[in-house]
Amino acid sequence: MKTLLTGWLVCWVVTQAAAAELAWQTDLSKAQEIARTEKKMVMLDFTGSDWCGWCIKLNKEVFSTDEFAKYAKDNLVLVEVDFPQKKEQSAAQKKANRDLEKKYKVEGYPTIIVLNAEGKKIGELGYQAGGPKPFIGQLEKLKKK
Repeated sequence: MKTLLTGWLVCWVVTQAAAAELAWQTDLSKAQEIARTEKKMVMLDFTGSDWCGWCIKLNKEVFSTDEFAKYAKDNLVLVEVDFPQKKEQSAAQKKANRDLEKKYKVEGYPTIIVLNAEGKKIGELGYQAGGPKPFIGQLEKLKKK
């Protein structure tokens, strides 16, 4: 029993460490520079991280998984565009997020906007059930555009 518990704990720590490696940007222009240099897509996550149930569910079921972390590391530059109710943000960050929300005509959360390495919008996603596999599948379809 002790060995089983230790094994489970090691697996959990490794999974959490991989998911923790995700580097979420908050500045789209910096993210686009990285994407151009590394030839990756930019994924903007329009979220209400501390109040939106579907956003929290998407984060838990997809973004916090080892499978998504591995995919993102090789294919994406991640940008969090957050509209929290309790978490503090600077006035500049709030304005930048509102400007992006208007630019991409976001009407609900979560909304995922995907840009190619040149900054052109190639798709829009939202929450979908099934965990990381179907979400990554949708990103792969957009990548081929």
